[in-house]
Amino acid sequence: MTFSVRAGLKKFNIPHKFEVKNIYEYYAKWIREGRLKVNSDWNKDLKIKFTVQDPCQIVRKSFGDAIAEDLRFVVKSVVGEENFIDMTPNRSNNYCCGGGGGFLQSGYKEERLAYGRLKDEQIKATGADYCIAGCHNCHAQIHELSEHYGGNYSVVHVWTMICLSLGILGPNEREYLGDDLKEVNVFHPETALG
Repeated sequence: MTFSVRAGLKKFNIPHKFEVKNIYEYYAKWIREGRLKVNSDWNKDLKIKFTVQDPCQIVRKSFGDAIAEDLRFVVKSVVGEENFIDMTPNRSNNYCCGGGGGFLQSGYKEERLAYGRLKDEQIKATGADYCIAGCHNCHAQIHELSEHYGGNYSVVHVWTMICLSLGILGPNEREYLGDDLKEVNVFHPETALG
């Protein structure tokens, strides 16, 4: 969606008085300013390893390595720098997951899974327990790749990990977490209201 708005404004020369930004930039800014008080202490003893997917539309086709750096800053802030393993290659050179640009909904499942095998192998090579995805298409595709190719890694949204690190991830928001994270920092709204 971000890429579509940026490309449409440029292609059709639509006059506008706003700048198109990405949420990763804001997350990073808010963490740096202390406004978003994330914390990686929950993972100090667990030492659960994470990698991150660079979405094509946001990194390579829109904002480049600067937004990839913001994404990594956010991820390291919520899981601990020592628990982050980067894929190779990464940032603007990272491999496409194979689910974007409408391919996820195209109906060519076998072709999509075959194309995505490279991404699955890339994630497995990191040895990470989790792949963090900031894009819905990446999340759905990589989750399916892990199941299809027996990847044994879980896929979570970046905002899920932000909420977990803040202690505000509710028990009903943990569908994609593995057993190792199901009970970490569980927020129970009924007890929070006192």
